[in-house]
Amino acid sequence: MSVTISAPAMDAALRQRLTPTQLEVIDESYQHAGHAGANDSGVGTHFRVRIACAGFDGKSRVARHRLVYDALQDFFDQGVHAVAIEVL
Repeated sequence: MSVTISAPAMDAALRQRLTPTQLEVIDESYQHAGHAGANDSGVGTHFRVRIACAGFDGKSRVARHRLVYDALQDFFDQGVHAVAIEVL
């Protein structure tokens, strides 16, 4: 499946899959210029996700992160290099 790689598109995917109570998706690609996985445009490769979700209750940190990664798999398949996750 082809997806548009952007913070708003990732936000929509996370809202659909996880129904978060708080969510912020930030494209930090410009901070990674010249690093592995970066591209010449400075967008669409490195993101930060700040998220709170009732579905995380009782789950380990690894399990919470896996839920986020699974929800964003299409984006990784299309070229996202890294996502930093902050569970709120």
